[in-house]
Amino acid sequence: MATIVAPATDNRPETGAELLVPVPDEDGAPFWAYAAQGELRVQTCSRCDEPRFPPRPCCPHCQSFDSRWQRMSGRGRIWSYVVPHPPLLPAYAAQAPYNAVVVELAEAPRIRLVGNLVASADAPLRSVDPARLRIGAPVKVTFHTMPGGVTVPRWLLERP
Repeated sequence: MATIVAPATDNRPETGAELLVPVPDEDGAPFWAYAAQGELRVQTCSRCDEPRFPPRPCCPHCQSFDSRWQRMSGRGRIWSYVVPHPPLLPAYAAQAPYNAVVVELAEAPRIRLVGNLVASADAPLRSVDPARLRIGAPVKVTFHTMPGGVTVPRWLLERP
């Protein structure tokens, strides 16, 4: 009998929380555990050394089920970005204008993570003027603990 898992878009914030929080699954749980320790790690195949994201049981390159969690430098570049405009979920509308960035990791360019470019780890989502966003801008990771305890990667400009 299959287990039905609600999609992340159905994730409701906990009481008192304003923003949606990630829902770790079995494959991705180590990613979130390392993030809570202030480490950016990516699942990597133990057989062919190819990093993969999102995490999954089998390597798409060599079909091995053996993997490890490789620590990344936390550096990358903005590969793409968007500045969402209302209508948004109410908590996000209150944060506008904010950005959502796609960051290409320096040592694993095929790995791209989505997050927000902020002025500091705990700064509001709108803490960076959208006019400062540039494709290719160098960034480094920082970590922010959301209400409910999940720690998410956020991004800082390398040269503010």
